[in-house]
Amino acid sequence: MTNEHWTLRTDTTSYTVRLSPDGPWAELDAWGPHGCEDGPSAFDWSRRTHFLTSADAAPAEYLPYGMRPFTGSDLVASRSGRERGVWWEFAGAEETEGSLRLAFTDDVLGLRTVLCYVTVPGTDVVLRWTEHTCTGGGPLRLERFDSAAVNVPAPDGVRLTYLAGQWSQEFQRTQLDLRRGTFTMGSVQGVPGHAYAPWLAVQDRTAPQDGPSPAYGVALEWAGNWHITAEAEPGGAVRVRAGRVPHEGAVLLTPGDTLTTPRLACAFSPDGLDGLASVQHRYGRRLSGERLHRTRKVLYNSWEATGFDVDAAGQLDLAKAAADMGVELFVVDDGWFTGRTDDTGGLGDWYPDPKAFPEGFETFVAEVRALGLDFGLWVEPEAVSPGSRLHSEHPEWVYRIDDRPARLVRNQLLLDLGREDVQDFVVGTLDRLLTTYDISYLKWDMNRPPTERGRPGAGPADRTDLDAAHVTGYLRVLDHLRTAHPHVTVEGCAGGGGRVDHATLARTDVVWPSDNTAPLDRLRIQFGFLHAHAPHVMSSWVTDAPGVFDPRPRSLAFRFVTAMCGVLGIGADLRAWNPEQRAEAARWIARYKEVRDVIHHGEAHLLGTPDDATCGVQYDAPDGTRAVVAAFSTGRLDGAPLVPGRAARLRLRGLDPAARYHAPHTGAAYTGVHLLHYGLPFTWTARHDAELVELVRQ
Repeated sequence: MTNEHWTLRTDTTSYTVRLSPDGPWAELDAWGPHGCEDGPSAFDWSRRTHFLTSADAAPAEYLPYGMRPFTGSDLVASRSGRERGVWWEFAGAEETEGSLRLAFTDDVLGLRTVLCYVTVPGTDVVLRWTEHTCTGGGPLRLERFDSAAVNVPAPDGVRLTYLAGQWSQEFQRTQLDLRRGTFTMGSVQGVPGHAYAPWLAVQDRTAPQDGPSPAYGVALEWAGNWHITAEAEPGGAVRVRAGRVPHEGAVLLTPGDTLTTPRLACAFSPDGLDGLASVQHRYGRRLSGERLHRTRKVLYNSWEATGFDVDAAGQLDLAKAAADMGVELFVVDDGWFTGRTDDTGGLGDWYPDPKAFPEGFETFVAEVRALGLDFGLWVEPEAVSPGSRLHSEHPEWVYRIDDRPARLVRNQLLLDLGREDVQDFVVGTLDRLLTTYDISYLKWDMNRPPTERGRPGAGPADRTDLDAAHVTGYLRVLDHLRTAHPHVTVEGCAGGGGRVDHATLARTDVVWPSDNTAPLDRLRIQFGFLHAHAPHVMSSWVTDAPGVFDPRPRSLAFRFVTAMCGVLGIGADLRAWNPEQRAEAARWIARYKEVRDVIHHGEAHLLGTPDDATCGVQYDAPDGTRAVVAAFSTGRLDGAPLVPGRAARLRLRGLDPAARYHAPHTGAAYTGVHLLHYGLPFTWTARHDAELVELVRQ
């Protein structure tokens, strides 16, 4: 029996790994607040393995098929013509401050696997991934190569919280109890997708819904195909595996090559889902790096006002109206380039339409900027229209399979961004646009998944890793944008929230959670989004869109306060707004500018849920001097109480109970203990269904 173990420490948590006494593998010994590693491990078990192997019952950090044959392996590898399976031996550890590498080798198969761990300063996140190297004389076939496995003690099962939905209904917080069996989610659409976000939270099944309790979270840093699988295993434990999914079902690893899996961000909080969200937000701010301190400007986007009917005169009318209200950035969406009168043409030919901009696009941009506005542009670099000049010149650049029909989705095809020549074309196109015109904002969209995903002439299909190649190309282009055009703000979008993952968030400034901007629908989308991602990356617009899934009307104030919970934008047709609406919008924009630093950099607390009649989001300034509360009435607004009624209240969190807080816009004053115990009062009416309250500590 070996006593080798290692402890990684984050700000407030410990993650302890040990070599198993039962075999050559690593297993989790403890994960939780500092000191939890002192004492008997919560993962110790009886060693009774009727009809199982010890490896199947162990809280293993990572184990291959062969050693763990029955209850969910993390790696499946083989050589051509040989049985699947890995039987490795421990080959040593490398430990430095905040990092750990554990190596295992199978000399018969010819494989070296290294389990990698790194703590993230300023957070309670441990990053995990694996590195697989082919050490034999022939190629290895990897059918599964997860990034990591996470173990959670669960004597009576766990509650899983995940973000599910569909296009226009992304990020719906969904929960289920898992006592035995398997839960899995993922995407094979070439992007994380609209159906599930690559994030999962795990709590004890009996934990309170809203309050302190241990909460464990995982999030996969991958912009392609993926899965997260939770398995309630024999013996009272739940094991979560996560990783990317190869498009062709397997990847061939040639001698001497190393495959590095995507990173898995593993987070812990003792304060339930709200505390776990704070950990995720701190990590999200780390991903942004220095770009975190870039002011996210109030934007106007013309799509919902004009659609494909884009011309200089109409866009300038909208820009003038937006500037008068205090907007800081004007973004021209789809329809600005040659051949783009509808969604059947133009993609790939990224030149401004001279008919739409008769004085020249450069003149148009200058006129927008003369209004005091920055200028932004929409692009969809991965897409191509069949009738475009690009497609006629380079039909080999699209995904296709020989002798099979090419399927159109949204009347377009998808470029094979895994090809270096396609990457060079996209880089050259974006460089040309960003250097020719005074553009400070770029919205990158992607509106169709890869279907006939083949690359004729590239050799045997089962020897190409097209999904990883596309992701690598996508990230290469984004990395180029960050270095070559550091002043440009980049927004990530994929038909709404189809590509929201840590790899994208590390290279963009904001992301677009959904194409659905209806008020109550959007509130629910953002409530889920904020469980996994920080407010400073959440782009949100005020529009006139009616409700899709919840059609109940809400006020313009409700729409503004909802959009102010992240990065404020406007997408309504301002030409149809009357003077009163424009004046109200100007007031909200001014309010937002007063508090956006708190919203984007403060600690956020989710107060209740959209299922409650009153819910909200609280943002606390890092220095504790201010708090901002966005509050919403989600209940019925018709009628009036027939019996004496009282104000609705939201109990705030994290305030100093001994301090006093002043609301400058209302003149009200409260003690911290009152706001924590009774809550902030709101009196809702049919005309007053949302409110933004700033509280200044006195």
